[in-house]
This record gives sequence, structure tokens and C-alpha cells, in this order.
Amino acid sequence: MQQVVNVQEPVITPRRFKVYQHRQLDKIEALNKVPEDMRFEMKVVANVLPFRVNEYVFNELIDWENVPNDPLFQLTFPQKDMLEPSAFQRMADLMSGKHSTNEVFDLATQLRQEMNPHPAGQMQMNVPHVDGEPLPGMQHKYRETVLFFPAQGQYCHSYCTFCFRWAQFVGKATRFNSNDADQLHRYLAQHKEVTDLLVTGGDPMVMRTRKLQHYLEDLLKPEFEHIKTIRIGTKALTFWPYRFITDPDADDLLRLLEKLVDGGKHISIMAHLNHHNELRTEVCQEAIRRLRSTGVQIRCQAPLLQHINDDPDVWAEMWQKQVSLGMIPYYMFVERDTGAKRYFEVPLERTWEIFQKAYQQVSGIARTVRGPSMSAGPGKVEIQGVTEIAGEKVFALRFIQGRNPDWVQRPFFAKYDPDATWLHHLKPAFGEEKFFFEDEYANMSAMD
Repeated sequence: MQQVVNVQEPVITPRRFKVYQHRQLDKIEALNKVPEDMRFEMKVVANVLPFRVNEYVFNELIDWENVPNDPLFQLTFPQKDMLEPSAFQRMADLMSGKHSTNEVFDLATQLRQEMNPHPAGQMQMNVPHVDGEPLPGMQHKYRETVLFFPAQGQYCHSYCTFCFRWAQFVGKATRFNSNDADQLHRYLAQHKEVTDLLVTGGDPMVMRTRKLQHYLEDLLKPEFEHIKTIRIGTKALTFWPYRFITDPDADDLLRLLEKLVDGGKHISIMAHLNHHNELRTEVCQEAIRRLRSTGVQIRCQAPLLQHINDDPDVWAEMWQKQVSLGMIPYYMFVERDTGAKRYFEVPLERTWEIFQKAYQQVSGIARTVRGPSMSAGPGKVEIQGVTEIAGEKVFALRFIQGRNPDWVQRPFFAKYDPDATWLHHLKPAFGEEKFFFEDEYANMSAMD
């Protein structure tokens, strides 16, 4: 009989959550190592794009001897080139002279509107309607999946500088959110085609467990039998792992997840992990262990980002580390056409090359990952490669998910363009005037 070995759990000391926003940049002592002109540049950018970082991130995850090149520094601290040069200069000039808070706010609002705050038709096409009225805080882009943005979860333990949902954090006018659990439940009960609920943000794991319970526990009732999967998008595993270990209601959270699993729901924690350095701390690994003990699955996803992870070796090591910790590599995304995209975007050809070279380095167990995927207006479009057909160099593409389910798995081809970074930069190959989905997508857009 095989002997069972008891593995002693590490003792994790509770930690006080301490967060810094753009007005507290000067209070972060580690930034004293950064030149003064760079600190001013950070302040300029942080008045336009959201900034929020907690002391666990900058004390445990950033190598300050490698700043500004450290990937976690790039992931959390604003950089000058995240703004267009003219936009940066306008804000820098204002802040260099005599100015009021209102003047800074007004200019920031104007600059944000120039940065495509809600890409891919999120405001116009994704919001469901009942009796002609939009339902706040919800999106229903794909038949099987509804997104819900709980009002209490529309911020994060720290903000990522690349975040495509940056507009959630800079003012009420650009924010999706709802605290109406009854409305969510009524909508789900009426839409039997929906199998998946994605609770997203922001980060739902900033919420107290009792708030999360308010939205999720009723889904165990018989009228929600069609809801098979509950996904929770979060970066708390690496930006505040104490949420799952020593926070006052950490045990309550694990019991809630366990109850949902025992009730027959598939619970998938959609972990946003951008670099393997995020996974190196003992507290992070213990948080992963505790979460997995409830029966949930942890699926990992991230965009490919210049300055942070645009290296196949980084991705291969990250996927291998995820697997070793019991997690599932899920998606490599293309950086979306919003916010600081100019700083992070990588040409589609190079993105595919990085994916291919990383994929070649890992075993089949890590090849659960899909991508590179563009979450564009028509749907999730995967770059399958660059090839030559009948003498023409082309991108091979397919829909992983589409506004029309009939588009899914349909291959199509685009003219090769070495500079393209997004779907709208691509033109149909082989002399075609339009991609096969364009007319139908245009009709969908006109209806909303």
C-alpha cells in the first residue's frame, strides 16, 4: 500500500493592503531610485490613464535594479510613450505651469476620448436590451456567454498599464456596472441559450465574499440549470494573493466556491497572468493551491505585449510554470486597439512567430493554449499563420468565436501586411472585395 505523504502548508503572515494612486506617486519610496524627469513623466501619464498599485506588487514582484526594463514595472507604472507625443506634451505643458484640478481633469477627459475607450462595439453592440431599454452592467456578445460587471468590483488591487478596460477606472461616464442581482437573474432565467456567466471588471475579487455570494448563490436554483459554467476574471492571484489566504473573508470565499462546485457548476477562475515572474512568490503559489482545493479550475490568459512578454522563451516558461502549479494555459491575446496600444502593440506576423516558437517548446499538456487571438468587433479571430497560396503571401485566419455562431471555425485569408497590428488593418486576399462576414456584420452594426 502506498504511503500518503502529508505536505505541510506554508505559514503565510497576514499583510495589510496598502494602495497608491496617482496623487501618491511621490510616497512610493522605491521610486526615489528613478530619475526625477521620469517621475514627472509618470505623473503626466497617470493623470490620463488610470494608475493604482499596491505595496505587495512593488515590494515583492518588481526588481528595482532592473528598472525601467523590469516587466512588472512596465506592467504597473506609467511610461511616457504610452501617450501619443502631442497628447503627452499638452498634459505636460499644463502640469508644468499654474493649473487647477479641473483644468487637468478636463484635458484628461478630452485625451481619453481620443483613445478609443470602448473598442469592438462594446457600448453599441454588446449591451442587451429588454423592452427597448439597455441593461446596465451587462454584455451579451456571444450566444452562450453573458458578461456581468458588478458595481462593487469595478476596480483592481493594482491596475495594468495595458488594460483594455482602462475606461472602467477613469469616470462614471465611461463605466459599465450594475448592482442589480435580480435583473441579472431575470435575464439569465429568460435566456436558456446561455450556458456561461462571466463575472468581470475591474476585478470581482476586490469584492467582499457576501457581495459575490449575492450574485452567484441563486444560480444553484433549478431555474438556472442551463447555466453550466461560472467564470470569474481576476488578477488577484498575483496582485493580491492574500485575498485567498489571510484576508478576513478568505475562507468564506473558498467555501462559496466549493458550494458552487458541489452544486454542479463548473467554476473557472480566469487568471490574468502576464509574466512568469508573477508566479514566483510563496504566497501566490499557496493561493493557487487553496483555490484548486475547492474544485475550481484556473485558466490563464494574457495579451502579448511589447516591453513585457514579447519573447517566446517568456511565454514557454510561463505556460510550463502554470502547468506545474496545476493551472491551464488558455489564451494568448493580441493587444487591443485601445488605450496605450501604441506602446504595447506588436505586428501580427511577429505575434504569430512568438506564439509558434513558444508553442514548439512545450509539451502537449501546455498546448491547451489558443491564439494569438484578436477580440475584434465581429468576434475572436485567431491568427493561424503566414503562408503562401497560389503565389500570394497571406495571413491564414479563423473565428474562434463569432457574433454569428455560423462564422466559428470558418477559415479565411488576408493579404500579407508586415505592419498590421489589428483586424481592421487587413484586406481580403485573392482579389476579394470583402471578407465573408463583412456584410452581415455591417447589418448587425446598423441595427444597434
